[in-house]
Amino acid sequence: MNVANPGKGRKGLSRIVHAMACSAAGLSAAFKGERAFRQEVLLAVVLAPLAFWVALDWRELALLMGSLLIVLIVELLNSGIEAAIDRISFEQHELSRRAKDMGSAAVLMALVLCGLTWGLALWARFA
Repeated sequence: MNVANPGKGRKGLSRIVHAMACSAAGLSAAFKGERAFRQEVLLAVVLAPLAFWVALDWRELALLMGSLLIVLIVELLNSGIEAAIDRISFEQHELSRRAKDMGSAAVLMALVLCGLTWGLALWARFA
């Protein structure tokens, strides 16, 4: 058992249940505390059903749905980075600014990927 972190000693079903509870808490915290996450969830809620109509086959459907999930995943990671930096200090520091800016850039890249994926799928559907 890991003395530094007693939660690491969980095994089997207890570990899975604990991990699911932590994941649910993280999703809830992001939804309640992060406006960008709420906006991206709204985008996914609107676009996910449309993906079934836009996609010409299961591969396109997977790409469309996957691109939406990637945006949400990257936003969660960015929010985690921001929370950890803010936990350490609100003091202005070059490394803190760089970490937050890089997290933001990752979200932008995920949104660009999503936009390109949807744009190409729509092009294929209507061209």
